[in-house]
Amino acid sequence: PTLIIGHSLGGAAAIFAAARIPSIKAVAVINSPSHPSHVMHLLKDSAHEITKSGKAKVNLGGMDFTIKKQFLDDLENKPLREVVGNFKKALLILHSPQDRVVGIKNAEEIYIAARHPKSFVSLDGADHLLSKKEDSHYVGEVIAGWASRYVEIPPVEKIQSNSKVAASLDGDKMFTTHLKLGDHYFIADEPTTFGGNNFGPSPYEFLSAGLAACTVMTIQMYARRKKWEVENVTCHINYSKDHAVDCEHCEEDSAKIDTFTREIKLEGNLSEEQRAKLLEIADKCPVHRTLHSKTQIVTKLIQ
Repeated sequence: PTLIIGHSLGGAAAIFAAARIPSIKAVAVINSPSHPSHVMHLLKDSAHEITKSGKAKVNLGGMDFTIKKQFLDDLENKPLREVVGNFKKALLILHSPQDRVVGIKNAEEIYIAARHPKSFVSLDGADHLLSKKEDSHYVGEVIAGWASRYVEIPPVEKIQSNSKVAASLDGDKMFTTHLKLGDHYFIADEPTTFGGNNFGPSPYEFLSAGLAACTVMTIQMYARRKKWEVENVTCHINYSKDHAVDCEHCEEDSAKIDTFTREIKLEGNLSEEQRAKLLEIADKCPVHRTLHSKTQIVTKLIQ
C-alpha cells in the first residue's frame, strides 16, 4: 500500500501503521485524537474490558468500533506526536472545528508535531462521523486530489473500439462497467440495493438521460428557429414498469409496459399557445421516436 487513511481512532492507527510500513508514502487522518488521554476519554468504561479481554467494542458518535489492547499499548509506549514527528511521509489532517467527540485542538497538536510535507483542511460544519453525505464526499475529493501528488495512480485503460458506443466489464467487478460513448468515457453501475457499487448511473438511467437530453435539445432548437424567448428547458424523467391494463397488444393480463414519465419545465416569456406547441415538439425528439418505433438489434460474436 502507498496511501493510508484513518478516521477518529483509525487516524491514530493509520499513523502508527505508516511508521512501520515503508511502502506508504501518504497518510490522511480525519477527526483524529493526538494523545492517549484523549483516547481514554473516548473509551470511557470500555478501557477495563479492553485490558481484561484484549479488545472491546466502543461506541463513538453512534457507531461501534473494535479497539484492541495492542493499540492502547502503542499509544502509551510511544506518543502519537513523537511517531508523526519522526516519519517522513506526506500528512494530510482534516478536522472539524465543531467536532464534539475529538476537539480541534487535537489537529493542531498533530500538525505542530509533524514534519513537512503536511497540510491541514478545516471541515467547517461537519460532525465527528461526517454523517452528512456532502461532507464525506468533500473529504473524499480533497484526499483524492491531495494524494495524486504523492501516489502513482495508473491511468484507467480506455476501451478500444471503432464503434460509437462500447461497454467492457471484467468478471470480478460485479456491475461496474467501463463505457465509451463517442469521444467520452463513463462508468455504469447498479445501486448498492441491487448488488452494485453505485459508482455510476444504471443502464436505465443512461437510457432515461438520453431521452431527457434529446428532449431539451429538440425544444431549444425549435424555439431558436422560431425566435421564441426560452431561457431554459428542464426535463425530468422517471422510468417504471407499469401493469399494461389497457394495452391492446398484450398477450397476458399480467404483462407490464415500460413507462417513461416526462415532466418539462419551460422558463421564458412564452404564451400559452407557444408552451403547448413546445410540449408537442417534445414528442418529435429523435430518441422519443426511436423508443416508440419498431427497433431491431442485430447481435453477433467477434474475436
